[in-house]
Amino acid sequence: MLKRMSTYGLLVLLVVISVGPFLWLLSTALKSASENIFQYPPQFLPRHPTLQNFGAVWHAVPMGMYFLNSIIVTGLAVILNLIFSVLAAYPLARFEFKGKNTIFMLVLATMMIPFQVIMIPLYLMVLKLNLVDTAGPLPAYIGLVIPFVVGGFGIFFVRQAMVNIPRQLEESAVIDGCNSFQVLSRVIVPLIVPTLATLAVFTFMANWGEFLWPSIVLSKPQMYTLPVGLVHLQGTFSSNWRLIASGTILAMLPVIAFFVILQRYFISGTLSGAVKG
Repeated sequence: MLKRMSTYGLLVLLVVISVGPFLWLLSTALKSASENIFQYPPQFLPRHPTLQNFGAVWHAVPMGMYFLNSIIVTGLAVILNLIFSVLAAYPLARFEFKGKNTIFMLVLATMMIPFQVIMIPLYLMVLKLNLVDTAGPLPAYIGLVIPFVVGGFGIFFVRQAMVNIPRQLEESAVIDGCNSFQVLSRVIVPLIVPTLATLAVFTFMANWGEFLWPSIVLSKPQMYTLPVGLVHLQGTFSSNWRLIASGTILAMLPVIAFFVILQRYFISGTLSGAVKG
């Protein structure tokens, strides 16, 4: 009994540590101008809740433009990451060829290289290819997406799900006249939808909150993504933490919505991609 109570107490403490900052941020965003957000002892529940802060921050800075840029960049990153991860993982999981294990080990090795190590040469490449915002919106979007269209984690994650698919299904499809691409698109991909949904969630979260790369590549405010725009918001409203909190809450909503939409695939996809093949 004591052990169970200790376990539940630890879990409750972890929930408070995890969710507490978000709830405090939401509380700050809902507080009216007449309430002191720095009072002691702190007042967690707003006395006069209001949604005016959200409207104020939306009209004070171009949040709509920041949202649109983030949606375009993140959407392209998710779609391309899924496509290239599937295409790269398929031969590593289902084919036998010389050097396959070496290639797979090299793919895994890329996961240990910090982005900061390749950031400068990558920026020089993007600059040489004229994929910056000074060349136009489309080149800027391409330049923002390029570093995230494929990664070692995505290839590994999808490959681990593919190796668990019975060979008999693939052989039956070949007997029915399917080529390798048809086997991939009609047999393999439908069976790993939970894994792809989980990878989509991970990719969406990572790219939606990416700050370092956009802050380096972008120079025009009209091309800012949400993380870069929020920094500009903090500089604009350095003394109004209600608006800063409201802008942060608005930036978090798409991530929460995307996760809620795909949550039924998330657990099963995580488990299928985590099994050693």
